[in-house]
Amino acid sequence: MRAKRILSIGAVVLLAGCGRVAELQPRPGHALPVKPRLARATPTVQQLLTPPSYARPDRVDELVKRSQPRAADPFDLPPPTGGAAPAQPAGTAPGPVITNETSVTPGD
Repeated sequence: MRAKRILSIGAVVLLAGCGRVAELQPRPGHALPVKPRLARATPTVQQLLTPPSYARPDRVDELVKRSQPRAADPFDLPPPTGGAAPAQPAGTAPGPVITNETSVTPGD
């Protein structure tokens, strides 16, 4: 029990020591990355750590302010067979399907 308490106090002390704040610098003997070819100056550490605007795009939440009829969609095309969409609303019981050869009831 006493060992647990000592270990937990030690962990808190070690964790508190990790909170030191200092300006970021390259390791001794190493330099910052070289200047990009099209850049006017070598970027600073802060500029390298700041993500560009395209990395975090702004969120667009455009709420509908009033109800408006939907505009015609030029890409709302019929099925590839050239036939029209079924006239039955969704959720109705399917009726017999008539083909050129015979009448087939779904589920048979």
